Amino acid sequence: MTRVFSGVKPTGHLTLGNYLGALRRWAEVDQHQADALFCVVDLHALTVDHDPARVRRLSRQAATLLLASGLDPKRCTVFVQSHVDEHARLSYLLECVATDGEMRRMIQYKEKAAREQGRGGSVRLSLLTYPALMAADILAYDTDEVPVGEDQTQHVELARDLAVRFNHRYGHTFVVPRATAPKVAARVMNLQDPTSKMGKSDDSGPGIVYLLDEPEVVRKKVMRAVTDSGQDVVYDREERPGVANLLEILAACEGGDPEALSGAYASYGALKKDTAEAVVEVLRPVQERHRELCADPGYVDGVLRAGAAEAREMARPTVDAAYRAIGLLPA
Repeated sequence: MTRVFSGVKPTGHLTLGNYLGALRRWAEVDQHQADALFCVVDLHALTVDHDPARVRRLSRQAATLLLASGLDPKRCTVFVQSHVDEHARLSYLLECVATDGEMRRMIQYKEKAAREQGRGGSVRLSLLTYPALMAADILAYDTDEVPVGEDQTQHVELARDLAVRFNHRYGHTFVVPRATAPKVAARVMNLQDPTSKMGKSDDSGPGIVYLLDEPEVVRKKVMRAVTDSGQDVVYDREERPGVANLLEILAACEGGDPEALSGAYASYGALKKDTAEAVVEVLRPVQERHRELCADPGYVDGVLRAGAAEAREMARPTVDAAYRAIGLLPA
């Protein structure tokens, strides 16, 4: 059976983009068709300045929202990265296989490092090396497929390169994974800046719909979404990014085709209204289930404990094999 691994980073509140681009597919497709693991990758949240209490709070919220989105612990493994030591154990070995040039070519590192240098500061070393940790997340579980957005494809390619290089140098140890992406709404854009992704770490709150936003807040944000010059509702990613974003969100919510939907609207206002209602309805069951889970914290704790135990059992043989292959004495 195909093994799938993916995760969410607790650096901000999860968004509509996270749900339409990833969580919903995990719940509706991946957990039913694969041996699937889904992880709150909290160690990755330590690569930038952070408030420890906020990381803990967001980690728990993310885990609860994974379950609220439909992940079933009887069908998949849900856990927190730091609860499984094998991630950190394998990460160092992969740092010993990766090169400095590979790390510095990572787009996210280059962008964040440039921003900090522009402010007269510098980034943490862990931001440079965290792609090795991400590769460890994937390779520890003999992962076949990694469902990710476009912005993370480069990191999966690095994991592939490191797996191939390790296998060549030290003997076959790792499965070589591949990235997969949903065809619709793989990248939901910011409502106020439709050329930028709707990111959970973004400061532009009015352009981001969070999974726990109240219905009236959702409606207000969508109705205030930036559109484009002209009056015709046309699906054109390049020339009409604002309208295209609304059409893609509506299509993702209702299971339609954005280009076909464009012909049904004579005005931006009508499109915004229908999109707002579609988003409210898509989020309603997630929010209801989230409230139920928050009322039973012991259940969430139990799921995470059991998930970590399952993940540890799966990862340990592969990581132990990597330790032997690279030349370390067995304990």
